[in-house]
Amino acid sequence: MEKELKQNPSSCLKIVLFGPESSGKTTLATQLAAHFNALWVPEYMRTYLELKWQSVKKTIEKKDLLPIALGHISDENKLAAQTDTLLLLDTNMLQIKTYCEYYYNGWCPAQIIKASQTHHYDHYFLTNIDVPWEKDNLRDRPNDRDKMFRIFEQQLIKNNTPYTILEGSKQERLTNAIAIINTLIKHK
Repeated sequence: MEKELKQNPSSCLKIVLFGPESSGKTTLATQLAAHFNALWVPEYMRTYLELKWQSVKKTIEKKDLLPIALGHISDENKLAAQTDTLLLLDTNMLQIKTYCEYYYNGWCPAQIIKASQTHHYDHYFLTNIDVPWEKDNLRDRPNDRDKMFRIFEQQLIKNNTPYTILEGSKQERLTNAIAIINTLIKHK
């Protein structure tokens, strides 16, 4: 299984949108992809669970975590092979690991933990919770957003990961992210 969670080498700049549910990751990913005419990797967990929940009770089980991780890295590797400039990711293994540990009292499959430690990304945008929470069929913890934001930031600090907190309006977030990406592209 570890081999299957392997991140393929790539020459593109990889930017991860990272943070609690309903904090603007997907919105920002689509805006940045349009601005830079870049590819972006959607959140595979959403795709997986929406398909699963068409036929079964709406729960995520431990047995779902590795298929979700495999689907994510497969999509990431496929899209990274299609660009040598910029790839935006609406989640990654560290995000999956963080949610695993939160929802399962510190437990996470060893393969996901290892992948979260070995995969490389150039920069993370940690999306703040200063936007309204929007209910959908996957989001279930509107009252945990502040706690989750702190957990996500601690993950970045613990892993010595380069990141920027994005907050404010959609336009302010977009403007700040564009400026940072332009600087990263210039120095790549």
